[in-house]
Amino acid sequence: MKSLLCGSLLLLCSSVSFTSCTDWLDKDPESIVADDEAFKNYRNFQGYIEEIYYLIPDKEKVKHCTAWNFGDDAVHNTEGYAHMDHQVDLGNYRNWWTNDQCWLNGAWSSLWRNSWYSIRKCNMGIENIKSLVGTDEERDLLLGQLYFFRAWWHFELMCYFGGLPYIDQAFEASSIPELPRLSFQECADRCAEDFEKAYDLLPLDWDETLAGMQTSGKNDLRINKFMALCYLGKCYLWAGSPLMKEFEKTKNGGVAELLNASSNGKTYDYDEKYCKLAAEALGKALEMVKKGTVRYKLAEYKYSNIYDHERDENSETNYSDIFYTHKQSWLMPGTCEAIFRGAYPGANSFNWNCDKLFGPKVAGLVDHDNIIHHPTANVIDQYGMANGQPIYLVRNGEYVLNPESGWDPEHPYKDRDPRFYHDIVFDGFHYVINTEPLNENQKKLEYCQLYTNGAMRSVDNGSSTGYFIQKLVPHQCNEGDRWYDWDHALQGYLPYMRLADIYLMYAEAVAATAKSVGALKSRTEYCSLSAVDAINALRDRVNSADLPMEHVQANLMDTREHFIDEVRRERAVELSFEGFRWCDLQRWLLLTEPPYTVKYSHEFERLEKDSWFKTHDPKDAKIGNFHKKELITRSFESKHYWFPLPDKDTYLYEGFPQNPGW
Repeated sequence: MKSLLCGSLLLLCSSVSFTSCTDWLDKDPESIVADDEAFKNYRNFQGYIEEIYYLIPDKEKVKHCTAWNFGDDAVHNTEGYAHMDHQVDLGNYRNWWTNDQCWLNGAWSSLWRNSWYSIRKCNMGIENIKSLVGTDEERDLLLGQLYFFRAWWHFELMCYFGGLPYIDQAFEASSIPELPRLSFQECADRCAEDFEKAYDLLPLDWDETLAGMQTSGKNDLRINKFMALCYLGKCYLWAGSPLMKEFEKTKNGGVAELLNASSNGKTYDYDEKYCKLAAEALGKALEMVKKGTVRYKLAEYKYSNIYDHERDENSETNYSDIFYTHKQSWLMPGTCEAIFRGAYPGANSFNWNCDKLFGPKVAGLVDHDNIIHHPTANVIDQYGMANGQPIYLVRNGEYVLNPESGWDPEHPYKDRDPRFYHDIVFDGFHYVINTEPLNENQKKLEYCQLYTNGAMRSVDNGSSTGYFIQKLVPHQCNEGDRWYDWDHALQGYLPYMRLADIYLMYAEAVAATAKSVGALKSRTEYCSLSAVDAINALRDRVNSADLPMEHVQANLMDTREHFIDEVRRERAVELSFEGFRWCDLQRWLLLTEPPYTVKYSHEFERLEKDSWFKTHDPKDAKIGNFHKKELITRSFESKHYWFPLPDKDTYLYEGFPQNPGW
């Protein structure tokens, strides 16, 4: 991690003793560092905190597996059915505890284990701040990080497991604190208190503090005031979402219960109080961006060749750099847009299979095993048209074809949202640029054959849906172009929060509290942007002469509910494959509702000759008999809105019950 004060401090913080009844926390007695050493001065104290950054799970690299997209946007081929995302498809949520390929409890990184360990570290630090010999500024920097992390780890757990006890003191390891399990909203209130404390204590820019000057230029990953404000807004929006509001009404003994409930149209029923607080915090953050008081801004979407992610020579920043960097000396992805990330993943860490999990394994075209993570037709249908219209509208809980879209099933990839061409590999796509190293069987696959029964449609080593993902990993990761070789310095990392999400959450929070259609287009008391402006800002980012993108259209703003549908579709597109979709469907009370319970493929016939694609743009190809086919149906019940807790933990005391239905 580039922002470490020094390597020895990381060793120091990892050697502080935390006696526990669990083996993984056991320490060699000779490694114990006394509290008066760990907390005596700013340098040592900051070294103690650095370990918490290191413990943030890198979702992409847990045992080199793709197991973070639990929503309806992605699916594995049959070779990857052991992965947690497919176990979610089966409703086998309990598998998270034993599946070491899942970041919730992975072999190398575990949200569950790391959370409780880090929360205890935060509480020990807060309780020992009085031992610090240092300045007020140093004290504020340390406390601000500790309050932020205490809230952040609780919040991440809540998103998957619901309300929990809020641990705000470092209990003796030999005792079991019988704290009541709070509801999600009660727990969110406690998180919000800590996020607000962090906001008050932390600077916008560490480089402008005396303490931060010691690591000037290497403070990008450190927690700052803007991060705390953004997470405060997210915490409030989640607390105000339909699921959390409904759970609050039906909670039983501190645990929400929806065992026999259905959304029944409650997907637009937000908690107004929390959403107003969310809009205020997120609006304040966007005003800081607009005024240029923070370093964050939307990365540019300027390409000379969108399919190959070749950036325009006049662009200062690059959209693709949010997710991966190429030939930039292993630079951590994120560029100017990533707000919150974990520790630097290390040089060449992406090459340990991560960059080989998204392309066709037919004839060994992409190296390694046959496991492939590819998009569903569901998410392909979410990518609308360049004219700002969705292909499908949500009406009465169903998808219906939008007559205003202009989408043509004989030319399904023509005139689409520009992000489609950046994110998705489709039929006829020029997949291998340098064919010289390929054998004869591989050379036949230079252009993708993703039509029904095409060479790349096999369920074991191809795509069952008709598409591949290249948003996170460029298509040049193949045996011809070999971007996964050392000399390409390909580095990948998925940020937990980026600026585009702030625009999306702000738009949702404002729409959730809108009393009229006019309120959607009006600036708020917190921000000079309206809800519609926030969505249009993301559309403006991807708008160019070659790939124009229009604003939100009038027919999508005729009611509050229709605009919320459009905001949700924008989230599905902008944040596709980044691990947010399951939580979104969950909090919107849509996880158990058709059509979100079915994963589809697209089936069609290729009408153009293979040679046609060598001289034409694949998006212009005419196809026949385009239709959807059901692949997987999730038999979800209301219990599937939350993951089950580890059974052994629910036996600790009566006030820590299992989630309903498990």
